[in-house]
Amino acid sequence: AIEIAFLSAYKKRFGLVKENISIFFNKNVSEINITAKKKVVGDDVDASDFEIYHDMAQEIVPTAEIGDEIDVPVEIKNEDFGRLAAQVAKQVITQKLREAEKKQVYDEYHDKKGQIVTGLVQRLEKNNIIVKLGRHEAVLLPSEQVPGEKFRVGDRIKVYISETSTIKGSQILLSRSHPGFVQKLFELEVPELTDGTVVIKSTSREAGYRTKIAVATSRGNADPVGACIGTKGSRIRAIVDELKGEKIDVVRWSNIPVEFISNALSPAKVSHVKSSNINNREKFTVIVPDDQLSLAIGREGQNVRLAAKLTNFHIDIESESQSRSKSEK
Repeated sequence: AIEIAFLSAYKKRFGLVKENISIFFNKNVSEINITAKKKVVGDDVDASDFEIYHDMAQEIVPTAEIGDEIDVPVEIKNEDFGRLAAQVAKQVITQKLREAEKKQVYDEYHDKKGQIVTGLVQRLEKNNIIVKLGRHEAVLLPSEQVPGEKFRVGDRIKVYISETSTIKGSQILLSRSHPGFVQKLFELEVPELTDGTVVIKSTSREAGYRTKIAVATSRGNADPVGACIGTKGSRIRAIVDELKGEKIDVVRWSNIPVEFISNALSPAKVSHVKSSNINNREKFTVIVPDDQLSLAIGREGQNVRLAAKLTNFHIDIESESQSRSKSEK
């Protein structure tokens, strides 16, 4: 690192950007050798800055021949060396401070990946929101923001740490659209999730519109759905408020696919579920009352789409009358 810094400083100081300069230190950095690679030419031509006459070259390398390239020592005055050393010291110190700061940020927030933190909106840069987290800054990219949400400088904001990276400097990447953000909000509001009585099995989300979350009981007879909703909806209301009104369906998870799919299509009521196997993949057709068809499908297919993501099954929806018509044919 010191050699690179010295080389950069030397080229800036003397303007030798194109010259092939090399810098070497001995083991204890007490001596420095600067050389320039030059081509050996005959004594009958005008030598450029990148060339050296044959007789001069042989004084340095006795075996040098015309056409060879040799390393020619470069002399530097004491006063120039002092200025150069000061410039290099400044560069190296600045670089080390930056590296230390990057490592500190990475170490501090790498262990917080997947957690929710509260920050302050520092500034808005185009569509990016820069959030102050303690002494550090993090970025909420447009792709990680929720459609329709607006923040102003000075707003306090809850964010989910989705990634920490040292590429292009130490970066803390935030999200409010990640499904994990909703999961962590539930963990903040529901003690049964923290103590392990209730567990979140899966989550599907279209940020700003709707989230479905499947929960189960790991021990005891606790009602996992009731625990997440809270008395008179108190727990889920706090989460909906944080998400600016995003709809949330909390459903009971089941290891029986037919039951899980029926639950996942909430708030629609399901008559029954038929399964079939196509290309070694299980497919489910859900039959719903005619007046529940639009609710089961959802606006632009959102409800069934989220249910499919939640259960990881292919789901088709049919009304009872559509199912009867198929059976009669």
